[in-house]
Amino acid sequence: MTYDAGAVERRRILSRTRSVTIVGASNNPARPSYFVATYLLSSSKYEVNFVNPRLDELLGRPVYPSLADVPGETDLVSVFRKHDDLPGVAEEVVEAGARTLWLQLGLWHEPVADLAKEAGLDVVMNRCVKIEHARFAGGLHLAGFNTGVISSRRQSAP
Repeated sequence: MTYDAGAVERRRILSRTRSVTIVGASNNPARPSYFVATYLLSSSKYEVNFVNPRLDELLGRPVYPSLADVPGETDLVSVFRKHDDLPGVAEEVVEAGARTLWLQLGLWHEPVADLAKEAGLDVVMNRCVKIEHARFAGGLHLAGFNTGVISSRRQSAP
């Protein structure tokens, strides 16, 4: 079984996504989850929700204690938790009926990926949802990064 979602697959996932729920959202501006949250709120069309049992509000939005408390449909779940927490988080993601489990940079857990794939979810590991969105929306081109996307046209946002 392959665990690495290629660029075409990641773009397909981001294009169909309507909402992103950040599990492990932090109110510390030095944390990656905070930066990703500010980017998604300012530069994407996604409905963004936050999960952290220790926060009530983040960036003017409510923070929910668990995935089960997030209102509406759960689509893509971006996880910023430590490796040992991933099996429990994956079970919550499956129970919430999400379509995609997205493990952020540095997170790779094959048993968790197997669990999610068996439940019918798409799985992306060791990738940043902010970086991938910017790659396909053309934002990284402007900064001079090689995005692997060759085109003379500016990409529309996924």
